[in-house]
Amino acid sequence: MSQVRTQSPGAGRERSRALHAYAVFTVIATLLLITAGGLVTSTGSGLAVPDWPLSYGMVFPPMVGGILYEHGHRMIAATIGLLTVVLAIWLARAEPRRAVRRLGFLALAAVVTQGLLGGLTVLLLLPTAVSMAHACVAQAFFCLLVTIAVVTSPAWERAGAAATAARGAETSVSPQLVAMATATTAAIYGQLILGALTRHTKAGYAISDFPLANGRLIPDLTPPLVAIQFVHRLGALVVAVLIVALAVRAWRERQALGGTARIALLLAVLAALQVALGAAAVMTRLAVLPATAHVTTGAAVLGVSLLFTLFCHRRARLAVTSPRAAAPTLLGRTATT
Repeated sequence: MSQVRTQSPGAGRERSRALHAYAVFTVIATLLLITAGGLVTSTGSGLAVPDWPLSYGMVFPPMVGGILYEHGHRMIAATIGLLTVVLAIWLARAEPRRAVRRLGFLALAAVVTQGLLGGLTVLLLLPTAVSMAHACVAQAFFCLLVTIAVVTSPAWERAGAAATAARGAETSVSPQLVAMATATTAAIYGQLILGALTRHTKAGYAISDFPLANGRLIPDLTPPLVAIQFVHRLGALVVAVLIVALAVRAWRERQALGGTARIALLLAVLAALQVALGAAAVMTRLAVLPATAHVTTGAAVLGVSLLFTLFCHRRARLAVTSPRAAAPTLLGRTATT
């Protein structure tokens, strides 16, 4: 009996590592799904298949023309749905934290909702409102998966231990940095929604030059599509400023952040790449490659920003400066575990 007891913690750690690895795999697969969705929009293949859930009444139609992109997107989406079902069940059976188990069920609900919205988008002939809802849920689902991958990671436990060690010290992460990270992530999510509006209304064609807009610093905003793209550009500027400010602040607090500081630098690099891809998409009149890469990188920027924000919360001074605060912390585990 004693031998079983000594082996069980190790077995539990192995199961935890496997669960984390599976969650990371699901995140990567979902990023591929977002890329496939971007390809559908970039190639104008949203109505290449007129029926749903089958494609021309078949499970596997001829993969030619736009059908390749639209049906391929559906197949990847179905695979992500199955991966999410397994993830939710695995969390329900193996995860001791109630809040994390709930994240699994929320992700499952989100992927089902996303599938239904995708079907409605086709059956209703791409209405902007439904297409926008599809985009919003897609990014929310991606964020849920990123959160699950983070909180099941060994790094999450190490960050909790570091926060405990820094309790009451001047080297702990400041509440100001936590607030900046949270605001930046929220702004990025909003910017991605503006990007979806720009794509689904075809506003990306309304302004064809960069960095000027129709030859002016501020174009004539009377045409609605010009206004939509210009607001998206302004949103990009706001997000870029927030990310630069966040990276600078993170560098100043790098001693408290430890390895987490590098995530802020990665975020700044991805943001610069995203701006370059956005400019390339405009100047090439939404060529498939830069337009799709812009969609993928946007999701990556959101995921990395959320990653940084979660670790900032984990290491924050506000969670560890008092014995009361050191009790339940984010997602139901104490900072000492």
